[in-house]
Amino acid sequence: MSVVALTVAGSDPSGGAGVQADLATFGALSAFGTAVLTALTAQSTAGVAGVHPVPAAFVTQQLEVLLDDVEVDAAKTGMLGSADVVAAVADVLARRPLPVLVVDPVMVATSGDRLLAEDAVEAVRDQLLPLADLLTPNLPEAAVLLGAAQARDPEEMADQARALLALGARGVLLKGGHAPPGPDGGGDVVDVLALPEEGGGAAVHHLVGARLRSRATHGTGCVLSAACAALRPRRQGWLETVTGARDHLVRAIAEGERLGVGRAARSGAGHGPVHHHAGWWDAATGDPVTAGGPA
Repeated sequence: MSVVALTVAGSDPSGGAGVQADLATFGALSAFGTAVLTALTAQSTAGVAGVHPVPAAFVTQQLEVLLDDVEVDAAKTGMLGSADVVAAVADVLARRPLPVLVVDPVMVATSGDRLLAEDAVEAVRDQLLPLADLLTPNLPEAAVLLGAAQARDPEEMADQARALLALGARGVLLKGGHAPPGPDGGGDVVDVLALPEEGGGAAVHHLVGARLRSRATHGTGCVLSAACAALRPRRQGWLETVTGARDHLVRAIAEGERLGVGRAARSGAGHGPVHHHAGWWDAATGDPVTAGGPA
């Protein structure tokens, strides 16, 4: 089955995150990628130097023209930037619902640079979150959306995931990568997937993996949400989808440092990109790895 996936997000000239990372991830997971731009950024592996927002009316026009012609199987939202753009995207997607919508409530880049205006948080929570088939916040983003302290352990993560379901999301993947590492910099990373059950309540799944020691983490949230969108139309449910997306991200992080992209990243002053096409071609040599790829 051919899957057409859509990303609604900002541009990253360095290719590590944003629309560029989403399109690369779609392709790596055998989905045809389409894109609506919400912002231009000036950024590299050293960080974000500037942001040039796309006017909300033009974001609406991009979406409307695309959806008039292309049958989209799954979409994800990433960096939206402003309350006006959040409202514009939510308006179109409420009027023209898609089969699958993954909402990555991007607020801050890996470098620490803010990517969502403070007055846009309420718009994300009230207008976009209720449209999400899967919401994919990290720990700080979940805390902001809930107006709460950051979760400190898997039990508190489960509570916050349930609270986000109560706000209207139909599924929540609360990512635990921002939790403090173990004493040696390692330990496990726990993500929490919460899904509603018939008759009320929620099924909570704790997904555990080893923490990878790597500075190639630029774009991790983009890649994971894009992978969820690309895989969901060909998977039985969200647990199988998220498991596959996490597997892809682990490969991408593990191979990222071998890419050697960015002087800042190579010197340790920045964060390098993950290898979006891990499983397809070798990060160091560019040689093909397999004939079939990871999908």
